Amino acid sequence: MEKFFKLKENNTTVRTEIVAGLTTFMTMAYIIALNPNLLTGFGSEGQELWNGVFLATCIASAIGTVCMGLIANKPFAMAPGMGLNSFFAVVVANIVAISGMSYLQSFQSALCIIFVEGLVFIVLSILNVREKIVEAIPPAIRVGVGPAIGMMLMNIGLGSNAGVYNSEGNAFYVMKDFFGSLTANYAQDQMQDAFPAMVLTVVTMFFGLFVIIALSHKKIKGSVLYGMLAASVLYWVGEAVVLHTNPFASLATASFVPPFKDMAATTLFALDFKGLMSIGWVTIITLIITFCIIDMFDTIGTLVGTASRANMLDAEGKMPQMKQALLSDAIGTVTGSVTGTSTVTTFVESASGVEAGGRTGLTAITTGVMFLLCMFIAPIAGIIPAAATSSALIYVGFLMLGNLKNIDFADSTQLIPVAIMLISMPISGSIGHGIGLALIVYSFIMISTGRAKEVSWLTYVLSVLFLVKFFYVG
Repeated sequence: MEKFFKLKENNTTVRTEIVAGLTTFMTMAYIIALNPNLLTGFGSEGQELWNGVFLATCIASAIGTVCMGLIANKPFAMAPGMGLNSFFAVVVANIVAISGMSYLQSFQSALCIIFVEGLVFIVLSILNVREKIVEAIPPAIRVGVGPAIGMMLMNIGLGSNAGVYNSEGNAFYVMKDFFGSLTANYAQDQMQDAFPAMVLTVVTMFFGLFVIIALSHKKIKGSVLYGMLAASVLYWVGEAVVLHTNPFASLATASFVPPFKDMAATTLFALDFKGLMSIGWVTIITLIITFCIIDMFDTIGTLVGTASRANMLDAEGKMPQMKQALLSDAIGTVTGSVTGTSTVTTFVESASGVEAGGRTGLTAITTGVMFLLCMFIAPIAGIIPAAATSSALIYVGFLMLGNLKNIDFADSTQLIPVAIMLISMPISGSIGHGIGLALIVYSFIMISTGRAKEVSWLTYVLSVLFLVKFFYVG
């Protein structure tokens, strides 16, 4: 194991790597249920399809993540990307409207787009094209990706990840609806019966955060994981004592038998190229290019940003084994398409495992094994409260802001593009779009300041591609 993963060279141990892998898994375990919910209208398209996507999520995440560990020896985990899965669901709905096919047939047709995207990325990775694209991103923007992802993590932790629902089905979120309220009385009036759950969520989130900070200060390895566990216990106690509900009630009726039969009937190797043809070649090509652009820059941004936090970049700001990491990502996408889920990409939550000390592929393999086990223990993973994972996301987000010290704030060509990323990533929810905006702004600044010749031609090409993506209406 030492020889394969080079643990001593990376200043880590087997125990540290395993704890880091578990930490990464716990922060992204929400995707196991959320992905099939988003792709099937929260089960409205039938339990069989939900089960198929659920298993595809576990299998594709596991295979992609294990490939990352074995091929690239990097501690990054993969799963169906947020944002990309929502876009995929919209595409499926549009195919239904255009072709008149059922949702299942349209879903199987849309999987073909993901399959082609994955194959394109495998070829581009082997030919080093994706590496060249990484190198075309200006150094200052590469450095700024990490802090921008940190802002995005904090936004997720304080925003979309930590929400409660009242009896009428209305959703409320920590930052917008609790801290955003003028008074506590106003918040209570708005949330009604969800207010006690919101208070418990807020208390749990900050309790977990302070535990992580305290343990990290004492240099205790695995502090993020331990903080999440402590927060989970507090939340479960709060559910029983304050909310008068059983936090483990779902386990009583849960099935621990993977629904392989449903997967075989709906999503496994169910690519429907004939159905895809019904929407026309122009639409097909446009969709493939759109998925490619979003996925490519989401992956590049996550890899570069997380690697910078782990001090994995060389003197030129490049990540060793980038080609292998990108190839692993492409394999994950192809696996996702043939098992039945949207684009599989490197997850930003990998940063939590890196902060827990993960430095090699053993971290990724640990996370991948957990995803495989989730085919059997998904109900257990499902009881991890969102508030506990928010603690980890917020803490890691704080730490990733540290790279801002490497930005020259007196240089507008560095400051302005990075500032654009810092605000655009959390608001748009897309790493790729944040990088795209930064590239466009950087290119225009360099041209307007008479420094156009200092910019790589490929940087200009990427900027134009993003301009077309943002403004072209076909």
